Amino acid sequence: AAIEVWESLRPGLTDASKIAIFETQTQTYRFLQHSLVAQNRTNDALEIAERGRARAFVELLAQCQSSNPNNQKTIKPPTIQQIKLIAKTQKATLVQSSTIENQLIYIWVVKPTGEVAFKQVNLKSLETPLTELVTNSRESIGVRSRGLLVVGSGENAQATATQRLQQLHQILIQPIAQFLPTDPNSRVIFIPQSSLFLVPFAALQDEQGKYLIEKHTILTAPAIQVLELTHQQRQRLRAQSLTSLQGKDALVMGNPTMPSIPDSTGKLQKLANLPGAETEANAIAKLLNTQAMIGASATKAAILPKLTSARIVHLATHGLLEDFKNLGLPGAIALAPSGNDNGLLTASEIFDLKLNAELVVLSACDTGRGDIKGDGVVGLSRSLISAGVSSIIVSLWSVPDAPTASLMTEFYRQIQQNSDKATSLRNAMLTTMKQHPDPKDWAAFTLIGEAE
Repeated sequence: AAIEVWESLRPGLTDASKIAIFETQTQTYRFLQHSLVAQNRTNDALEIAERGRARAFVELLAQCQSSNPNNQKTIKPPTIQQIKLIAKTQKATLVQSSTIENQLIYIWVVKPTGEVAFKQVNLKSLETPLTELVTNSRESIGVRSRGLLVVGSGENAQATATQRLQQLHQILIQPIAQFLPTDPNSRVIFIPQSSLFLVPFAALQDEQGKYLIEKHTILTAPAIQVLELTHQQRQRLRAQSLTSLQGKDALVMGNPTMPSIPDSTGKLQKLANLPGAETEANAIAKLLNTQAMIGASATKAAILPKLTSARIVHLATHGLLEDFKNLGLPGAIALAPSGNDNGLLTASEIFDLKLNAELVVLSACDTGRGDIKGDGVVGLSRSLISAGVSSIIVSLWSVPDAPTASLMTEFYRQIQQNSDKATSLRNAMLTTMKQHPDPKDWAAFTLIGEAE
């Protein structure tokens, strides 16, 4: 009854207001999940877990895809039968996690066959709270800015990183390992919550030191229902154009003349040049039979018209986390400044675009991050999917310049042999891992949305 009251308050609000009000409402959804699990009604609890996440985002997507975008479409959360159908349509095993007060994690595994498994993980015995453990594991990997020196290195740092990645594996994967597919080419889609959005799932290690990406083809999504909506979006795009993702109408940009942004004191500092991003863009443009936009030519004025018509978009530059326009949508992509334009393409500007891309790759730092809310990650990835993109590849930390160039070039090589984006990303990670074994060099990127 409480949930119905909360939900009656949301229709008619703007997206930003829905996100804000939802922050005050999430607790009720957690209480109800907790009560249902206590009654052993775990499938009902999964419906509530899905109902209590990314609702503003789901409604926004439904509205953007509607023939009348001004008409606020009410979209019902999926039933357990619909959730099973989404797993079947995606040809994937869905892994949905729900964190309850940093004390428990509920994990559901929905197989494409319709079988649903449930596990409850008790976190009370953890010496470090889960949120802190996720942050520490990222820091121990040696997170850095693209093209800059690594923060931590040496044998001790490596041992700590392994230890933390194994601990996260023990908490998040070990309890459900028996339900995951044995074929490494079968897709596993993680639907995380709160701090789990920042987990580098590909880099989680089992006791034998094997990375999760070696065993599974991995994707992520903010909610199960978002998968259904991005699938519908891709079908629409494919219906409009029968071409495959083999370089048709591609936009490739790398290492623009860098803009300046204010530092912590307010003084303008020019962003560092990225020679690796330029090499990457040129190599990818060659594979896709197009010309890369580099340096001073990569301005917002030059890129925006191409951005709205391109089927593949690859942007190799700096990604920024700040909310430059104070509109509640953090994130920006660095482009070349020109005239009165400061060279920043912000998440709020992307949000207002109408894009037709089947794939956007943000080969830049931290592009998968943003403000983590009850509604998911509010940032660049949300803006791109809202603007009409069915698949995006974003990064969970600041990526190193040279290994990223190798990984991305290999990704497009793989796409030309196999149109499945998820398999292509997995193979590119496995190839890069051979030359650059450190997870910070290959595990930052995650595919959100459609695998094919």
